[in-house]
Amino acid sequence: MNNLSGKTALVTGASRGIGRASALALAKQGAQVLVHYSSGAREADAVVAEIRQAGGKAEKIAADLRLADGPHQLAQYTRDIIGGRLDILVANAGISRAASIEDTTVADFDDLFAVNVRAPFFLVQQLLPVMCKGSSVVLLSSLAAQSAIGTLAAYSATKGAIDTLVKHFAAALGERGIRVSAVAPGIVPTDMSNFTRTEAGRNFALGIQALKRMAEPDDVAAAVAFLASDEARWITGDTLHVDGGSKL
Repeated sequence: MNNLSGKTALVTGASRGIGRASALALAKQGAQVLVHYSSGAREADAVVAEIRQAGGKAEKIAADLRLADGPHQLAQYTRDIIGGRLDILVANAGISRAASIEDTTVADFDDLFAVNVRAPFFLVQQLLPVMCKGSSVVLLSSLAAQSAIGTLAAYSATKGAIDTLVKHFAAALGERGIRVSAVAPGIVPTDMSNFTRTEAGRNFALGIQALKRMAEPDDVAAAVAFLASDEARWITGDTLHVDGGSKL
């Protein structure tokens, strides 16, 4: 499949996990991909190399999205590379902190909202000049936005904010022909969900799912690539749950 041939994409947090899988999925369909990372330069190099070895086009691009001007810097770097047109933005970068309400610190709370909410908001804002009719924005929500899972109250609040932003962005940008959607993964064994490396963690994940296997980043990336493509041309303002039937 090459239905994204000639298109450009920026994937944040693309050096590992769901972001990495999404970058590879978009490249496989023909998109030129900018692989954003914050600290995993070696991992980002590996993603770029894998895309290029398969005949695709990719560049790595660094920015710290915890910083107030991080999204603005990333947007400027992106525009310097791609020029005047961005077809796909996948705002995947995120952080998680598990803590009870009593143990949640102001610093952790602020970091969560900085990376998970403030960064995608201002990244969309700053990239609007290079998005046009047919462009697609895909944000990363979570099962935790709709269900109480463990000690993730602050993290879950950031993903609830994403579900709200999707609707506001879609309503505001629809007149420009820009679609905005989100995917809400369930529990995916990544660095952010390392509790799944334990038997108890795996049993918990399987226990809340209708489909009895552990998810893979590729399972979510396939949905991201779909929403970014013209096959999803009549979908906007919605959050697609990609969670194996969790918490039914």
